Amino acid sequence: MNEAVFTTIAFTGFTVAFFHAAIPTHWLPFVLTARAQRWNHPKALAITALAGSGHVFFTAVLGLLLTLFGFALHERIGNWFPLIAGGALLLFGLFYLYRQMIGKVHGHSRAIGENPQVHAAHHSPDDDHAKTSHPASMHIAEPRPVSDRIAITSLFALLTFSPCESFVPFYVYGIRYGWMGFALLTAILSVATVAGMVVFTWLTLAGMRRINLGLLEKYELGLMGVLLGAVGVLIILFEK
Repeated sequence: MNEAVFTTIAFTGFTVAFFHAAIPTHWLPFVLTARAQRWNHPKALAITALAGSGHVFFTAVLGLLLTLFGFALHERIGNWFPLIAGGALLLFGLFYLYRQMIGKVHGHSRAIGENPQVHAAHHSPDDDHAKTSHPASMHIAEPRPVSDRIAITSLFALLTFSPCESFVPFYVYGIRYGWMGFALLTAILSVATVAGMVVFTWLTLAGMRRINLGLLEKYELGLMGVLLGAVGVLIILFEK
């Protein structure tokens, strides 16, 4: 076990998960819905953490399936595993870079079970589209509150059924360290994701409206591609 390589991968995984959670699609819906529902800050943050946990759970399930498959594969390929794992991460990285180059961006469409009225509240009337689509003299009505059960279920569905796909490749490398590797990576994913969502939701609710992470959302795929590719090369060169 190369502890330096594993530590680097764990740190990179935390960075990927945290910055993935920092893109606006992971916290802005909670801010806008909290305002529409007139939730206080503790309630809004608790709901954000709950939805973040669902996001983590679905991602971990994908990681579990990948880990189970990897265990069977690892017994057959033995010493070739670092090369294959590193190559897989490198390919994932190149795939993300390709998606960045063709103009793909991360986003969430309306999820299964998400209420359309709540989904509409996820888009701020202050965005550029709204400014160009409505004359200045028109009054844009704020979305009316729906029941808390509908709002919470919709937010939970929005995040749960959209896993952190950029973190899943890290489970490929964790296979070599057995269930301990799976547990550690899942813990890193949990802390980074929930912390990122809660922090940025709280900062925005607290009035720090100057937070602008649009560039992070725009170039997320490219950033993740570089990180995954670098980790893949690191594994190929230094892991034995």
